[in-house]
Amino acid sequence: MTSQKSVNRPIAVDLFAGAGGMTLGFEQAGFDVLAAVEIDPIHCATHKFNFPFWTILCKSVTETTGLEIRQISGIGNREIDVVFGGPPCQGFSLIGKRTFEDPRNHLVFHFIRLVLELKPKYFVMENVKGMTLGKHREFLDEIISRFTANGYIIQRNYQVLNAAKYGVPQQRERLFLLGSRQDLELPKYPEPMTIIYSRSAMDNSLPKTPSVWDAIGDLPEVENYIELYERDWIFAEFGKPSFYARKLRFFEAIKDDYGYQRNCDRRILTSSLRTKHSLESTARFQATLPGKTEPISRFHKLDFQGLSNTLRAGTASNRGAFTSPRPIHPFTPRCITVREAARLHSYPDWFRFHTTKWHGFRQIGNSVPPLLAKAVAEEIMKVLGKLGDRPKVIYELGNPRLLKFNMSEAARYFQVDPHKIEPRIRNINK
Repeated sequence: MTSQKSVNRPIAVDLFAGAGGMTLGFEQAGFDVLAAVEIDPIHCATHKFNFPFWTILCKSVTETTGLEIRQISGIGNREIDVVFGGPPCQGFSLIGKRTFEDPRNHLVFHFIRLVLELKPKYFVMENVKGMTLGKHREFLDEIISRFTANGYIIQRNYQVLNAAKYGVPQQRERLFLLGSRQDLELPKYPEPMTIIYSRSAMDNSLPKTPSVWDAIGDLPEVENYIELYERDWIFAEFGKPSFYARKLRFFEAIKDDYGYQRNCDRRILTSSLRTKHSLESTARFQATLPGKTEPISRFHKLDFQGLSNTLRAGTASNRGAFTSPRPIHPFTPRCITVREAARLHSYPDWFRFHTTKWHGFRQIGNSVPPLLAKAVAEEIMKVLGKLGDRPKVIYELGNPRLLKFNMSEAARYFQVDPHKIEPRIRNINK
């Protein structure tokens, strides 16, 4: 299927696309994200499954040019409305050493280079909160200086946005830099759409952020389906959904959702491969109080009335970790499934992930929650003066085999070097 879409929809490009959280959020705000760039073939395959009508370029941004992006996506000489992305900056992560010289931080400058080559009207750069702290603000100042020296202006009062204030049942804070060409109006930061509930909260002007149980309470209990030890999907009985879950199960449209509808079977529970826990682990999970951390695994047990802690991705084997720290289900003594994590991240149920738990959690933990991305994208739409164009067409998702590729198979499919991403070394003690 080709990438032509309504001529009324503005054009976007996603750099460091991952599985597509920001792509989806911008699509829901009314953008056509005609091109996405991602180095990891596994992520590229998942992106292609969920967005089969747009172009995914499977290569490093360090080896990519603006001209190549324009040519391979069919954008050609058309003006691009926005370029967005989250260049990895693990050197500034709050959970690791914040190292100014970390080579991974140099990817930011390739983000800047591609923005300058593509010359969009606007850009959005998402990153870790740690970049705003201490001496690392010097790095942020350098980024701003490079943009301002090349014809762009940036919101100097940059903000760290918490996804929980935009309808996502998860405490997740990320920095967003918003910029525009000098001849255009700067976009504003989105106003909070929900309040994080507390008994002392006096502001009733906004709806309450959905809770963990609002997000996952209607999902079938995977412990009832032995088949989910062998595959990640099954026909299952769903419970009564909350208002939040109704939107993700596509019974009810998300407010001002201008995304393309996907054809899928609502009776199927996907991305729900079970985990085999030992009896000892199960007992420890059962004994852990809601909202507390289990002392051996260091896993956080979700409070069904509260919000999820920040969902994190696993890291490559050369970075010292093999799996992401998966939260414990609030009632069943087990880790949550990929689908439950996706609900906590605001992904709709039609959006699927790699069939392995490791890759699935990595894809969610590395991504921007779609509803947060949508809130930012809507501010770009406002300064563009565009009205949302609600598509009438329903699209098929991609070939399910894309979700089953191992690294070698995915690399072969995209005709890239399978060693671009270091292979995973299994942790037999997970």
